[in-house]
Amino acid sequence: MKRIYLITGGAGFIGSHLVNKLIADKNSEIICVDNFDNFYDESIKRNNIKKHLESPPYKLYEVDIEDRQSLKKVFESHQITHIIHLAAKAGVRPSLENPLAYTQTNIVGTANLLELAREFGVKKFVFGSSSSVYGSRKDGPFNEEMKIDKPISPYAATKTAGEQLCYTYSYLFDINIVCLRFFTVYGPGQRPDLAIHKFSKLINEGKTIPVFGDGTTKRDYTFVDDILQGIIASIEYNKTQFEIFNLGESQTIELNYLISLLEDNLQKRAIIDRQPLQPGDVPLTFADISKAKKLLNYNPATPIEEGLKKFTIWFNDYYDLNRV
Repeated sequence: MKRIYLITGGAGFIGSHLVNKLIADKNSEIICVDNFDNFYDESIKRNNIKKHLESPPYKLYEVDIEDRQSLKKVFESHQITHIIHLAAKAGVRPSLENPLAYTQTNIVGTANLLELAREFGVKKFVFGSSSSVYGSRKDGPFNEEMKIDKPISPYAATKTAGEQLCYTYSYLFDINIVCLRFFTVYGPGQRPDLAIHKFSKLINEGKTIPVFGDGTTKRDYTFVDDILQGIIASIEYNKTQFEIFNLGESQTIELNYLISLLEDNLQKRAIIDRQPLQPGDVPLTFADISKAKKLLNYNPATPIEEGLKKFTIWFNDYYDLNRV
């Protein structure tokens, strides 16, 4: 049976990498929905999809997921079989400045997609959630059975709400839904606002990098290829009607060590500007991936040292090409 994938946020970092994987399937069509939000330079997203636009099974719609009527026209034009919902207003700190915008996109937008999935009989829905739902826990690794009732940023709260909506629609309307809690995804093409990319650019330019706290916060950095492995496995998953999975490396990396690795790869020293810890930031992210290993055969294989080498190769090529 032919598959028609609707990928929201399909011009973004993770979404465009996913399209790279799925577009090779001759028995599939890919419908990309992206509003090219100005959160970061639109040209980056345009560059992500440049080759996709040349492929016959690929169709781009510049639509905002908050706009239900425009979204509905996409569903009316294509017999969509699978939804991979990756679009969102991203970032913990920016969400503190404009919580309402995050609510509109991440909650209302998700509700729009779930309602259209119900209306048009789409039976598979994959939702891109976040490790931020775990809040300010220090008792890692985090497993999917832990309570997530204390998010500490509007962004985290919207992702928690998105998971709840997914469960409700799965329960009521017979939709097979998988929620994926991504843990700090990085790799070639990473968004410029995220630490690895942002720090690399500042170090490369000889500028100071802002380090919040003493550098001992820890993150479970996950290489994008490993995330894709989990997403594709979740598309095929059908053993239960609704599941939540952590997708991480299940390794914690201290910020100070991350900076030292960036220095080694860029062959330049970082100039550090120590700043106070920021509201909304969590001290630790650490994925328990035993459930994903068991049910999705998920097996991340990229240690941070290897992943940063791949990122740095892309970074050097990208900034040499664009001279910025």
